[in-house]
Amino acid sequence: MSAGEPGPFAAPWEAQVFALVVALRDAGLFTWSEWAEALGRVIHPGGDDAAPADYGAWIAALEELLAARGIAPPDGLAARRDAWLRAAAATPHGQPIRLENDPLGPG
Repeated sequence: MSAGEPGPFAAPWEAQVFALVVALRDAGLFTWSEWAEALGRVIHPGGDDAAPADYGAWIAALEELLAARGIAPPDGLAARRDAWLRAAAATPHGQPIRLENDPLGPG
């Protein structure tokens, strides 16, 4: 890739999701085959050609794998997602989003 060409990630969070998947696989939480199956279920539910791959699908597949292994239960993931959205809404434009900014979080 040369200067000026778009990179593989449209935003920093996409690179972070990619790195997290690689790190968790390297830590032995799942195999590449298990990852491919989970991602395929998210991208193509029921085996159809539903939607193209994106990093939102990577997050959904990762959450599925972590929930299936009892590492991050779905209700805990939903609570964290909600806290993150509240924190994002409460964060001034241009500032990093931090969970401490969640108005309903521990204070």
